[in-house]
Amino acid sequence: MTRRTDVLVVGAGPAGSAVAAHLSRAGLQVVLADRAAFPRDKACSEYLSPETVRLLDRLGVVADLEALGAQPLLGTRVIAPRGAKLCGSFARSARPPWRPSGLSVRRTLLDARLVELARASGAELAERTTVEDLLYDRGGVSGAVIRQADGGRDRIQARLVIGADGLRSVVARRIGRRRHLPPSRMAFVAHVAGVSGLDGFAEMHVSETGYVGLNRVALDADGRTIANVALVVPRAEARSAAGRVTDFFFDELGRFPGVRGRVPRGGVVREILVTGPFAAWSSRVVTDGALLVGDAAEFFDPFTGEGIGTALQGAEFAAQAAAAALQDGGQATAVRLAPYRLARRAAFAGRRAVERLVGYGMYFPALFDRAVERLERRGLADTFIGVTGDCLPARAVLNPAFLARMVL
Repeated sequence: MTRRTDVLVVGAGPAGSAVAAHLSRAGLQVVLADRAAFPRDKACSEYLSPETVRLLDRLGVVADLEALGAQPLLGTRVIAPRGAKLCGSFARSARPPWRPSGLSVRRTLLDARLVELARASGAELAERTTVEDLLYDRGGVSGAVIRQADGGRDRIQARLVIGADGLRSVVARRIGRRRHLPPSRMAFVAHVAGVSGLDGFAEMHVSETGYVGLNRVALDADGRTIANVALVVPRAEARSAAGRVTDFFFDELGRFPGVRGRVPRGGVVREILVTGPFAAWSSRVVTDGALLVGDAAEFFDPFTGEGIGTALQGAEFAAQAAAAALQDGGQATAVRLAPYRLARRAAFAGRRAVERLVGYGMYFPALFDRAVERLERRGLADTFIGVTGDCLPARAVLNPAFLARMVL
């Protein structure tokens, strides 16, 4: 069977659901397809900066997330490989953020609420639906072949296909090259009750090869903290976890002095989820009939925690460009979608540079420690965390004066 729609969005995570909601509100017919059924969980830092919360507020879901138990996030502490520490607060950023705190929220809640929003906005949700291949007409993408849960296959003809299908994006691989660049890291993510010492700040504990992120994501019925515990290690090291994920996870946590003894093995309340490798890059984000958004377009490393924020902002850019490209009733061409590519470059280039500065800096532990110590001692920690949380522009740290004070 062949069906027709204006837009087919592949992937119903934050990027896909947000762009589906935006385009449905603009009056376009949208099909939102995902291989999962919602609510579903996903490995993620579950970290939302104040800027990310602002983007969610524009969608109208923040009050609901807070009512469902999202926890306030005040900023981030960084503990370097040799013991140096910094603590940066969003509220103390040089430019006051939209609100003084971000949020930590479970992906089961966030994704389900955004999917609900997309449906309420008019999008058709196709759960347990896998996109197997793209359709083409005169060299451009014109839809997709989908497989439903019962094994049946349909063809969906669409004026635009949006790939929001994550790190292993089918759409990205079909429209261009998809590469995983160094540093190649994997993440092991659990929810653990009874983690001690969390007070509203996220923590990043860095070693010479990887890092551990901790943040309070919920409270259980007894008022105990449930923490998101994310272990990120080199891909080569992660191979040794095969068949022993839990043992590997807790053995590795024990290598971090600031984490050792704080994460009770008996407190795991959700299975340990694995994702990666990161540093994924797509050679094209737009082509005739298709575009990529979220992790399908590009994802470097989860250290700064801004994956969801980038996905939501990219969804806004994609929706604006797509609505304009489709307004005359024809197919969306690469030329008409070019404003999306340019908007991404302008908004994300500085953010990518900061992510790489941090990500590669871990390979030089003495320098990393020195930078962390100086950022804290010289009163620069709030600026640094403000930039990583997108409360401040990247140029606030990517300038000779700041970089010199950070390392000299």
